[in-house]
Amino acid sequence: MSKLENKWMRAVLPALLIHCSIGTVYCWSLFKGDIANYIGKPIGDVEWAFSIAIFVLGMSAAFGGKFVEKDVHKSSLLSAIFFVAGMVGTGYFIYQKSLLGIYICYGVIMGIGLGIGYLTPVKTLMLWFYKQKGLATGLAVAGFGLAKVIASPAIEMLLGPTNTDGTLVDPTNIYKMFYILAAVYLVMMLIGHWLIKKPAGWVEESVHTESFNYMAVLKNKTFIGIWLMFYINITCGLALISQEKGILYFIGFGAVGLVSSLTAVFNAGGRLFFAAWADRLNDRNTIYKIIFISAIALIGMTIAFDGVNNSMALLIIALLCVINAGYGGGFSNLPPLLVDRFGIHSISTVHGLALSAWAFAGLSGNQLSAYILKQTGSYDAVLYVILGLYVIATVISMWVVKPEKVHLENNNSNTQGEKLVAN
Repeated sequence: MSKLENKWMRAVLPALLIHCSIGTVYCWSLFKGDIANYIGKPIGDVEWAFSIAIFVLGMSAAFGGKFVEKDVHKSSLLSAIFFVAGMVGTGYFIYQKSLLGIYICYGVIMGIGLGIGYLTPVKTLMLWFYKQKGLATGLAVAGFGLAKVIASPAIEMLLGPTNTDGTLVDPTNIYKMFYILAAVYLVMMLIGHWLIKKPAGWVEESVHTESFNYMAVLKNKTFIGIWLMFYINITCGLALISQEKGILYFIGFGAVGLVSSLTAVFNAGGRLFFAAWADRLNDRNTIYKIIFISAIALIGMTIAFDGVNNSMALLIIALLCVINAGYGGGFSNLPPLLVDRFGIHSISTVHGLALSAWAFAGLSGNQLSAYILKQTGSYDAVLYVILGLYVIATVISMWVVKPEKVHLENNNSNTQGEKLVAN
């Protein structure tokens, strides 16, 4: 067997190369202000580029699942083309000071690359790590979470020094940065495209991709339950994560950058930790109960001790870390949970449909906490609402997401997967 023909070279490495590239979307907060300053638009207007990107990510994954299912090699190339073209176009339209162009390139074109790229390596990883599906998907989406940690120093270096008012000394660096990053990510994603490959002997059965019944899945109570608890977990996570900086300033904690790096590590670590832990459980849905109850416990403690108003920094940081870890863990456990319920053959399509929850949460999460703060001026009010949502998610996990498997594939599917592992 060639040194390349193993799960690390054909699944893990390409997944990390792809996800560490597209995960840079989470670095948005580092340069959105610089974009707004350069093009002369309010930051609130520029902010919509990110919301559009997340929405398009989820929807392109929802509608692109069949395409990914048929040919992972083509989908990896397509994701690279769209993602890199979106970055180049964003740089060009920043230079042209066109907000509409930024919406189209960063939001729509790059968003399509994000959705297809996010979905592309997941099934391949689960086929190579058939008995450790959670660990496999954890490795991939941990790369998506770690992208912020890896790319942030590079982005700050490319942007260069700032003036005392926070503006760039050389404002042109903002669009030049996109060109440089596009070149780097093109190389990374093309290497990932060249390497990615499903295990020898695995053949997609056309019956599952050609005659897939979308409505049978969308009407299924188990799928609806999974969709809802995934949506709530993302919405709650974004609602609190988006206010991270504001909360820390409110309690008078100055080391915001340090906490941001710490929570990013928990976000990425939670993706790997919770997924690997779930591999050892009889029912993977149990991990969602653990995530939700942990969040409820930390939010409850923060409310009970009036942690925000009493400036209890350690408690607030612990809360942010737990929410970030659970937010990441929710992503990494979604594909293997769907495999447990719906089987492996159509997982890219089913996973894509479930990721539409991310699209809508991307529009509602940040706006939820912003609206509550605008109406009440209280971070406690945000915590009460998030607490209630986590309770609803726990109820859904316990009583709606049933352990029974929904048969969308033939009885030979799992057997084939097991044979691949044995070989």
